[in-house]
Amino acid sequence: MDFIKTYMGQSLALLTAVTWAFAVILFKKSGEAVHPVGLNLFKNTLAVALLIPTVWLFGETLFYPASTGDYLLILASGALGIGISDTLFFMSLNTLGAGLIAIVDCLYSPFIILLSFLWLGEVLDIWQVIGVMMIVSAVLTATRERNNGPVDRRKVFWGLFYGVMAMAVMAVGIVMIKPVLDRSPLFWVTTVRLFGGVLVLLVILIFHPARRKIIGSIGSPKRWGYTLSGSFTGAYLAMVLWLAGMKYTQASIASALNQMSNVFIFIFAALLLREKLTLFRIIGIILGFGGTLLVTFG
Repeated sequence: MDFIKTYMGQSLALLTAVTWAFAVILFKKSGEAVHPVGLNLFKNTLAVALLIPTVWLFGETLFYPASTGDYLLILASGALGIGISDTLFFMSLNTLGAGLIAIVDCLYSPFIILLSFLWLGEVLDIWQVIGVMMIVSAVLTATRERNNGPVDRRKVFWGLFYGVMAMAVMAVGIVMIKPVLDRSPLFWVTTVRLFGGVLVLLVILIFHPARRKIIGSIGSPKRWGYTLSGSFTGAYLAMVLWLAGMKYTQASIASALNQMSNVFIFIFAALLLREKLTLFRIIGIILGFGGTLLVTFG
């Protein structure tokens, strides 16, 4: 039975990576017509609507007996790590494309390690430092491609900026609730974080000068199928699979298999979006994935 549970967890963790990678491709297609704020708000609202009955089906509760401070901290984590970070991620995805975003996404692990060192007092070993250097080298290598002029260089710069900020803010959103995560049910934390993401996006939308255009873009008939399927696949299905993988195998193993999503995004971008596959990008994804493994297991 333990053997079955172990490999079930590993299979679910790997399936999470494939599912999220496919969702990123759908988000890329949706982002051609849907504003990043609108897309993020829709995916999070759909995820909340689906997770509430899912939590009930698994016998858990939305009203976990935690302190007000824990609730506020998790809501703030969701505002940063889901509301702000995912919006920046979509902006970067729209600018760089799925192939490059897969490499930039590898920066998430170094940010987690750095913040854990500064915030929680965790110690870095030499292999983790080497892994971080490999990931930074991967991003620099993958973005060294020739371009057609200053406009392309500006696009790459801003795409990288949005992507790096997305990973940094996401890492802050996770590390800030690490002590709460260690003593709380994952389903509950995930759902409350999603509420935090939805709330901050509603505030942004209320004060955004183009709010009508943003709302209108969500229902774009040209991309509605991508918006709905991407949101279901990425915000709900991948989340449930991730939680199941964490439950049935060790967190370190699940995390490493989850990071395979970067490789799958890279492959799917070439096969499904016809994004160019260059030597620099291939070297970048190899360095990035290898560095992520060192950071994870270092």
